[in-house]
Amino acid sequence: MCGIVGYVGSKNGIEAVFNGLIRLEYRGYDSVGVAFKDKNKIKTVKSHGRIKKNDVVPGMPNLEEKLKEDEKFKFNSNIVIGHTRWATHGAPSEKNAHPHVSMKGNFAIVHNGIIENYLTLKNELINKGYKFESETDSEVLAHLIEYFYENDILSAVKKALTKLEGAYSFLVLSEAEDVIVGAKKGSPLCLGLGEKEFIISSDESPFIDRTKKVIYINDGELILIEKNKYNIINFEGLNVEREIEEVPYDLEAITKGGYDHFMLKEIHEQPTTIKNAFISRIDHLDTMLRDNFPKLPRNINRVIYLACGTSLCAGKVGMYITEKYAKIPSRAEYASEFIYRDPVIFEKDICIALSQSGETADTKEALKIVKEKNAYIAGLVNVVGSQIARIAGKGMYLHAGPEIGVASTKAFTSQVVAINMFNMLLIDDIKYREKLIDELKKLPDLAEQIIRGTEPKIKVIAPEISKFSDFLYLGRDINYPVALEGALKMKEIAYLHAEGYSSGEMKHGPIALIDKNLLTVCILTGEKEIYKKTLNNLLEIKARSGRVFVLTDDVQAIKDHLSDEDYIIEVPKTLPQLSPIINVIPLQLLAYYTAKHLKREIDKPRNLAKSVTVE
Repeated sequence: MCGIVGYVGSKNGIEAVFNGLIRLEYRGYDSVGVAFKDKNKIKTVKSHGRIKKNDVVPGMPNLEEKLKEDEKFKFNSNIVIGHTRWATHGAPSEKNAHPHVSMKGNFAIVHNGIIENYLTLKNELINKGYKFESETDSEVLAHLIEYFYENDILSAVKKALTKLEGAYSFLVLSEAEDVIVGAKKGSPLCLGLGEKEFIISSDESPFIDRTKKVIYINDGELILIEKNKYNIINFEGLNVEREIEEVPYDLEAITKGGYDHFMLKEIHEQPTTIKNAFISRIDHLDTMLRDNFPKLPRNINRVIYLACGTSLCAGKVGMYITEKYAKIPSRAEYASEFIYRDPVIFEKDICIALSQSGETADTKEALKIVKEKNAYIAGLVNVVGSQIARIAGKGMYLHAGPEIGVASTKAFTSQVVAINMFNMLLIDDIKYREKLIDELKKLPDLAEQIIRGTEPKIKVIAPEISKFSDFLYLGRDINYPVALEGALKMKEIAYLHAEGYSSGEMKHGPIALIDKNLLTVCILTGEKEIYKKTLNNLLEIKARSGRVFVLTDDVQAIKDHLSDEDYIIEVPKTLPQLSPIINVIPLQLLAYYTAKHLKREIDKPRNLAKSVTVE
């Protein structure tokens, strides 16, 4: 869940790595550091805290102050590695920050992932006389490589790899050789090919302003980067030929574009990203079936959605759609629990993995389990060439563009679009397809309408909303997952206690929480019977003097039941299976403006990271 970047070339690598780390900071941001060659010696500069000076927390330590004098970099080096950290082993601190240096100072490493057998390795190295300066699992790498080194860095790394258990990508800097060695197993790594320079990193963002030429490193591969050339080999030592690809986005996609935060920009992008998720496929379902879901079974036993976090909320929406409209048994599974259950999987099951990054460790491992059991697998992911996409080999890319804000927004709505598209392949009813396609085509305009209509209102009430200490989000049927997702957003970026519940569960315990400090957020839309039942739950809350924030597509039916102390937001009507896309947008805005009023670090909420690449 950390970000790593390395530079080899003819320009100032300190500047390139520093700017690359800024773009990777969404992957982790509790400590940061760089290592570089300085007169054939390895020098490190590290900081507990952020990369740049922080306006929200002005006194926070940062790497910028250590690397710069005024606006100029103090150092200049042509070979550099850097790291921005999300702590797993050892608290955030300067001593635990990467890069880690070997005992004799011959090597420096940056590492993303977890070395599961690090304690065993650490004890073996201590017995050989090695001393450890940090509490991390990563430091064993530096010492292990030094232990195996015999005038050939690549050979030393290959020997070290035979000792490692876990998931990782790492970069190694050598005092004696002007090279960077990278290795990948389970965590992302790619190489940008610039003009007289190479930049290797966790994703494409550190080099997108310098080159769009990229090579994606696969699991079980090493890369040796020299000043004018690179060589990819597998862990067995065989050379690998790899096609140069083009990064599918540009620099503008990873800048704020005038918005205060990436999250707000990404909320506003949803009219476009919703359209991108279906526009090239909606009139070509037969082509989509052939190209994206080849050999899709017709006699299906179950559809299982595998995901974590926001993607799991989208998967739960999928569960409702598959059962209600495709008439196929379905469930949505926490991938983090699924992998430890020894799950019963049948060959006629279809398992769909959902992930924005395509690198989510638990989801990836769950998908591998299903693949081993010979079920049909596919992925709904945003990042082209990601691990889940490669493991699945089938499915759909969301085409939502880079999502930089840690709290996912546009990926959720794009996933729900993709789920609806996938389910059309399971439903032979032509009238159902025609109606859904017509309504899908209206969605971008409806999303634009709801942003324009609700954002000004939510801005105004956010200061009042921020005074509540607890939130209960209620939804029924297909909008129960929306309640879960709305509560998750409030937790993630406003740091306020929020729980999502099925409306029907109110009387089974949660109603005891109703008091003046709790705000109940009710999603009151959809089919008549569901609307009626959810309204009854709202009335039960009002009978106990509870305060409510109501999201509804029928204001006239509800307003007489509310007081002046309550809040009401109107959303446009759409088909029930598309309503989560419309209903979640005001809840994203509610969390955003509440967090903004509370002066939270919205794009980099505490303790979180964007891409959860460790279990």
